[in-house]
Amino acid sequence: MAGATTAQRGNPGSDRPARKGGTGSPKPPRTPKPPKAPKPEKRSGPPGPGARLRRGPVLLAALAATLLLAGGGTWVLYGSSWLRVEKVTAGGTEVLTPEQVVAAAAVPVGAPLVGVDTDEIADRVRGRLPRIDSVDVVRAWPHGIGLKVTERKPVLLIKKDANFVEVDASGVRFDTVPKAPAGVPVLELNAGGSPSARRFDEERLLHEAVLIAGALPAPVSKQTVQVKVGSYDSVVLELTGGRSVTWGSGEQSEAKGRALTALLKAAPKAGHFDVSVPTAPAVSGS
Repeated sequence: MAGATTAQRGNPGSDRPARKGGTGSPKPPRTPKPPKAPKPEKRSGPPGPGARLRRGPVLLAALAATLLLAGGGTWVLYGSSWLRVEKVTAGGTEVLTPEQVVAAAAVPVGAPLVGVDTDEIADRVRGRLPRIDSVDVVRAWPHGIGLKVTERKPVLLIKKDANFVEVDASGVRFDTVPKAPAGVPVLELNAGGSPSARRFDEERLLHEAVLIAGALPAPVSKQTVQVKVGSYDSVVLELTGGRSVTWGSGEQSEAKGRALTALLKAAPKAGHFDVSVPTAPAVSGS
């Protein structure tokens, strides 16, 4: 019994776990992971015949839809009764009436609105109504045409028999009226005996008178009854109340207009004003 016990003590490691680094059983090796399969490369070349066959019907369908829409749009604009001229209006008139402008425009009612020639209409209005300086023709969708006009304004009148010819600031004689418009001076041209008559004919003197009348400030223009032209450098204005103004030539007309405005305020009871030299104006007869 004692021997057996001693024998067991002499083999102490028989029942103990093996120490690190000892002669215990080795760990089984790890199984390596299989390599990943390479991704297929993307082709950059043209599609194959199968892709082209699949794309063909799609392109044909898109083309057919585009042609159908284009044809439908053309029919709506030109062939249908939806977008046609039904009404023509005019605005901006002062002396003329809107009815006169509409009649002169002669817009084809019932025609496709998109096909109306706006430039031709504008030319027709200006040609038939010389009083019209400009006209803007616009399409008022879905059924209208609008005419916005600007009339010429007279700055001078030329007496012709019992009538008056209206002249605008550009020298255009645009209308003859039986009654002189209020606030527009009348031209009196007496340059026959002037030494400069050969150099400055009546047309040139008329041009100078128009420049002078067009340069008058509004308060002065309303008081001007007559523009008397004796020669190129001898122009006299007749004002209301028997007053007169020595203007001289048409040169420096804007400066002369400012000087006369100041004189009328400073000496409202004066009978005569001289602005032939605008930097040294004078009054008399006060």
